[in-house]
Amino acid sequence: MLDDNTIELQHTEQIVAVDSATPISSEYGELVKTRSIIGYRNGEFRTQDQDDFLCETPVAMVYNGISYAVMMCSAADLEDFAVGFSLTEGIIDHHRDIHDIQIDVVGQGVEIRVELANRCVARLKAQRRNMAGRTGCGICGTEQLDMVTRPLPAVASSVAFSISLIDGALAQLQQHQTLNQLTGASHAAAYVSASGELLVVKEDIGRHIALDKLIGYVHRHNLSGGAVLVTSRASFEMVQKTASAGIEVLLAISAASDLAVRLADKWNITLAGFCRSGRATIYTHADRLMMK
Repeated sequence: MLDDNTIELQHTEQIVAVDSATPISSEYGELVKTRSIIGYRNGEFRTQDQDDFLCETPVAMVYNGISYAVMMCSAADLEDFAVGFSLTEGIIDHHRDIHDIQIDVVGQGVEIRVELANRCVARLKAQRRNMAGRTGCGICGTEQLDMVTRPLPAVASSVAFSISLIDGALAQLQQHQTLNQLTGASHAAAYVSASGELLVVKEDIGRHIALDKLIGYVHRHNLSGGAVLVTSRASFEMVQKTASAGIEVLLAISAASDLAVRLADKWNITLAGFCRSGRATIYTHADRLMMK
């Protein structure tokens, strides 16, 4: 299990120090593997080239002996993922609703066995569903919206965040996206404090998984008053996960979907996209954002 005193940015720096020609692994499986490739550069084939590849690991979520879902993940920060996924799926309300987490390597994948408080078991059984096609983005229309999204309360209005801090946060984020530096294939989700400090970065091959890992860490360490920054577009699922965690500000490097904007407005989330150096597009609840 992850030690509550672990500082994620220190852990990330240790990964950077590893020779990229050496497979990078966590205790649950390989994260990056080096393979021979054929490169094409300047009109010539280069047969001796090597490249680093981000590994995908099937991770099974099992609650109180009930199989719930199998997700394809990067095999790191899995306890944070278990907490964040449970929160954003609406299975638990607080990380204390989880009594125990056991993580085991099983065959070619990983099994996360979560023991829930009794009051959460009935909710789990009611929400259990087939996860196939869960990350599709072609959802529109009122009837489908009612079917796909969960009823969630609006988040609080307690955060004031300086939009000028985005530039520094982006610069810090690039320095700590170590898996992406090696492979170019991972997404990141980061938590930025009210003073602009990057407190934690989570990377994963899946953008939703990276956000779940971050949310799990944020709740386990009682972080508040800041904003989430993601290296992806803001889909409705990213907004829904943010609302489930009670986080008030979501900043995305890419665009937001129409449904994401509608839900952010409904759930009182400050949503901004195209967050780049010196610019951002603010879609909803701009009152939380200050100039300085």
